[in-house]
Amino acid sequence: MSRTQDLNEFKETLGDLVGEAPELKQFSGFIESAEATTVLDHKTKELVSLAIGVVTRCDHCILWHTDAALEAGATHDEIVDALKIAVVMGGGPAMTYAVNAYETLQALETERNE
Repeated sequence: MSRTQDLNEFKETLGDLVGEAPELKQFSGFIESAEATTVLDHKTKELVSLAIGVVTRCDHCILWHTDAALEAGATHDEIVDALKIAVVMGGGPAMTYAVNAYETLQALETERNE
């Protein structure tokens, strides 16, 4: 299964969960308002979110925000730079998740070029 398919399935299941637990809709609303582009642009916010996902060791966050960063216009080099900062802040454990993020980046780039 492709990373894009993984992400789409995750988003669908997340939507199902929010549908069954309306309290989570409030949290989703907070995410939307926090991600609004008032001061930082969307691409920057996605790169920051990706780095945080690496540091917190969240596989789904890595997939989601790598894809979102690419969609927001982030380049390969910008994403790699964000991964370097994640490792600076998270040390060795973040390095292992940065590898995961890098593999995700490569897979998504390949899928977009097919």
